[in-house]
Amino acid sequence: MGPKKNDRVDSTFEGIVKAMGLVFGDIGTSPIYTLAVVFMFIEPTPQNVMGILSLVIWTLLVLVTAEYAWLAMSLSKKGEGGSIVMREILIPLLKSSRKYVFFTILTFVGVSLLIGDGVITPAISILSAVEGMTLIPGLEGISQTIIVMIAALIAIWLFSFQKHGSDRVSKSFGPIMLIWFSVLAISGIVSIVSHPSVIEAFNPFFALSFLFSNGIAGFFILSEVVLCATGGEALYADMGHLGRKPIMRAWSIVFFALILNYLGQGVFAMQHPEAGNIFFGMLLSQTGFLYVPLVILAIMATVIASQAMISGMFSVVYQGINTGLLPKLRIEYTSVKLKSQIYIPLINWALLVTIILMMLFFGSSANLSNAYGLAVTGSMTATGIMMTVIFYLKKKRLKTVFAACVTIIDFIYLASTMMKIPMGGFWSLAISAVPFTIVSVYMLGQKRLAGAIRPITIDSFLPRYEEYYKSAVKIPGTALFFTKHTRTIPQYISRVMFDNGIIYQNNILLSIVQKDEPYGIDYGFKEPLGLGLRHFQIDFGYMEVLDVGSILTKAKLDQRVIFYGQEEIKTKNPFWKIYSIIKRLATTSVRFYKLPAEKLHGVVVRVEFDRGDLIGEDPEHVGPDS
Repeated sequence: MGPKKNDRVDSTFEGIVKAMGLVFGDIGTSPIYTLAVVFMFIEPTPQNVMGILSLVIWTLLVLVTAEYAWLAMSLSKKGEGGSIVMREILIPLLKSSRKYVFFTILTFVGVSLLIGDGVITPAISILSAVEGMTLIPGLEGISQTIIVMIAALIAIWLFSFQKHGSDRVSKSFGPIMLIWFSVLAISGIVSIVSHPSVIEAFNPFFALSFLFSNGIAGFFILSEVVLCATGGEALYADMGHLGRKPIMRAWSIVFFALILNYLGQGVFAMQHPEAGNIFFGMLLSQTGFLYVPLVILAIMATVIASQAMISGMFSVVYQGINTGLLPKLRIEYTSVKLKSQIYIPLINWALLVTIILMMLFFGSSANLSNAYGLAVTGSMTATGIMMTVIFYLKKKRLKTVFAACVTIIDFIYLASTMMKIPMGGFWSLAISAVPFTIVSVYMLGQKRLAGAIRPITIDSFLPRYEEYYKSAVKIPGTALFFTKHTRTIPQYISRVMFDNGIIYQNNILLSIVQKDEPYGIDYGFKEPLGLGLRHFQIDFGYMEVLDVGSILTKAKLDQRVIFYGQEEIKTKNPFWKIYSIIKRLATTSVRFYKLPAEKLHGVVVRVEFDRGDLIGEDPEHVGPDS
């Protein structure tokens, strides 16, 4: 989905600044709410503050630096990263079908949790930034309802803008985030100067002492501390857009900016234990009349972080579509220069509606934090398990040991966030359950449907075709027929040709084949199949945005008509009803690939499923989407 490897920015200053804007928006805005939420549950005594700061530092070191920056980013295909890419790396190493099923399901879980995180992250980020307005003189009495309305309006504006693409404004993301991280570092240093001993929080003794002395309460606090690592998965997921080096170098800067700010907030919390909003309270005490511009900067940073999350969501969904995990959805291109700039209307508006509902339901960033963390730790745990297995199967012993240790820590954090389920964490699971159900039903439905049909073998089809071609009155011009491959021929083709007597002078079987590599598009004619019958194949990487219409134009294929098959499912079975709804909401392959609508002719076949078997008018039929 990203630019080709040789198009990626290098590790110069420009590349580092771009990484700040595209990759680190989420984790870069977490200081706004992390410690404020933590100290709602525990008193900010010097001992507690040092313990929390130590936990924050080591959470960033283990869950972000070790898990993603070092271990996960060493696993890639053609420089690409992400949960789906990791699955593509792992599957060829497995020798058992049971393991294949397990890790496929684990990938489903990871992707679903990532989508769940994509709903909660913009909601809590924008809401927490807008809440900084309450410290502006004259606005102290502003109601929480007004704050939620302002945050919702910002979200509506952000999501309404998506159809125009972020290409035009993305150039400013990096510089704005560079200013943001500079503010984080400077404000942290100013606060640390008054209490330099806070730097001792780098000693893990404080973290362990806090956990052991607070027991169950300390274990629960971990579920809030992990908020500091939200967005860490972006290092790996966005690796293909920028390359490994600029992201790594940017992280070394961002990491210290975050740590300095957290340490500064810790000092402020010890000196002002009554403060409710620690981050904005520290800024207000330091900046005076500059506070208002900094609140605006914070809102801008959260909008940029949300934009990165939305773009990443589009990318994940598109990868899922290309690899067959998700049904095909309507895709729009928002940039003539960058194919990676896409817009998926259904996903966009579904995210917006869910985010606004979350804001209205929880009412504040503090309440919303109860739903936050479960999806993040679940996604991290899934990543930890998969990369540990990959390192083990590749016989990389040192990395296997480290990955296993990191995964154990992931499980500890996941267990702590499980305690939030009764307080709102169930929303995270409920949101993630929607994409998981869709993926599971769609994949199972596709597999069972494909297993029940009986397409015609090419050896059976060709003799009948050639005999008919010689005697039939042929229509001038070229007809394209969609098929998965030419080993078997879908029954809709024989229906068009033999039953309906529609046969053209030139008949081309068009197959679109996904490659194991993320990038690359190859196309051309294969060996002729028979009189007036040829096979044209397009091979594409699973992260490519494919424009089939453009390819056919370049190949000088002037087709008069494009035929495709599509099932209409009739059923009373609940499973097949859900599958049928998903199929109806999804777009067909031919529409997904942007082919000219005036040339498309669909052959619809009704398939009935009521008693556990597929029964229909034409049970052997299969369309291009099956």
